[in-house]
Amino acid sequence: MKKYAVDFSHSTIGFSVRHMMLSKIHGTFESYKAEIAVSDIEQLEDANILFTIAVASVSTKNLDRDVHLVSPDFFDADIYPKIIFTSTYIEKLEKQKFAIHGDLTIKKITKPIVFTTVYTGNGVNPWAQEVYGFQAKAKIDRRDFNLVYNTILETGGVLISDEIDVVVDLEINPL
Repeated sequence: MKKYAVDFSHSTIGFSVRHMMLSKIHGTFESYKAEIAVSDIEQLEDANILFTIAVASVSTKNLDRDVHLVSPDFFDADIYPKIIFTSTYIEKLEKQKFAIHGDLTIKKITKPIVFTTVYTGNGVNPWAQEVYGFQAKAKIDRRDFNLVYNTILETGGVLISDEIDVVVDLEINPL
């Protein structure tokens, strides 16, 4: 198995959530570690993937909201400082499309999740290093992880939707 490193300056772990049932708020996690090992990076089926995300690194471009997200109302980062994803198995869906099944742990609650993942290609960067690209998408229900804070709006809707879209864009390099 060959190991790969994430190129952090060209990768993003992002999420979005509907706000007031009108628009979407987007955010990222700025600090994370990844362990990726696979015999053939373009095939993925035998890959072992582990991501550990620092909850306190959440960024939505609004400091007050970011502080609220790491508070006990949401992630409670002082008690639960990490989000962890561990792949369990990977199935090939199409030529360059895969379903990465795994366990997602938030606030010590572990639930199965599936990332629909597209291999976006490879190349050699200006420093003669191999580069491989992937985009992975999933939807989670935040209530499954005890992220239940919300407010009822006067119009009858809610401030924050329960469904969270997760998008991971990765550039990786062989070690």
